[in-house]
Amino acid sequence: MAARLFEGKDHAVFYQKYRFSLQENQQRVIFSYLDEKLSSFRLAVDVGCGSGQCTHLLAKRFEKVVGTDISNAQIEEANRAPHPPNVSYLVCPAEKLPFEDHSVDLVTAFSAAHWFDIPRFMAEVERVLKPIGCVILSSSTLDMRLHYGDRTEKLTQIFTQFQEQLSVYANEKINRVKDDYEEIFMSLPFQDKKRITDVLDKVPMTVAELMGLIQSFSMYQMFLKDQPEAAKAALQNTEQRILETMGVSSRETQLEYWTRQVCVLGCRSS
Repeated sequence: MAARLFEGKDHAVFYQKYRFSLQENQQRVIFSYLDEKLSSFRLAVDVGCGSGQCTHLLAKRFEKVVGTDISNAQIEEANRAPHPPNVSYLVCPAEKLPFEDHSVDLVTAFSAAHWFDIPRFMAEVERVLKPIGCVILSSSTLDMRLHYGDRTEKLTQIFTQFQEQLSVYANEKINRVKDDYEEIFMSLPFQDKKRITDVLDKVPMTVAELMGLIQSFSMYQMFLKDQPEAAKAALQNTEQRILETMGVSSRETQLEYWTRQVCVLGCRSS
């Protein structure tokens, strides 16, 4: 069964505002692979698209891009946000895609595939992809660092401690992220496939944006639902520790969020 943890309206708002899109190195890996494998760039389907941060990037390469998500609230946010004219969104489960057999050139899922019912999703991927079609399943891992001058180690320690506090609220499907998508890679029903686990990107953001990003995490949202006052206090305490460690008072001070990403890339060749 797929996990459904991102459907609330408030959560979708944080997701739209603070989740970042594909960064430079991840884009390079993905688009180099597509340029190597694909000859047709007519239709791409971004499954579990959330509020569409990554979906619109596919519009530069494909004639038509459809983002799908099981959450009405996420799709509402995606539709409200500016997006290219060849991008559209619809509500549907990842395991039942409303596309004809062998009609899709590319299926993607960014920071989403680990939530799906993997056997049913893979069956849909196999059904909808063209005889020569690609699938890309990618996610940020839990290996994250905060960089700011010579305060990097201390800041990363603070962030890690907060992650550990949130970990009691982690859904079991997060284990698929912890194993660098190995289970998902092994489940992909194509012989032509590979897994890359060391894509590192550096995302500039302010302290305020970092706090917003944290609030978009499923683990924080579960903490907030279970113990709202404790969750808010923990977030405020973490922010204060970060500011003090940086030696600044403004939440608009910029740091770098380093994230290691994993990519599973496959091509159906028959």
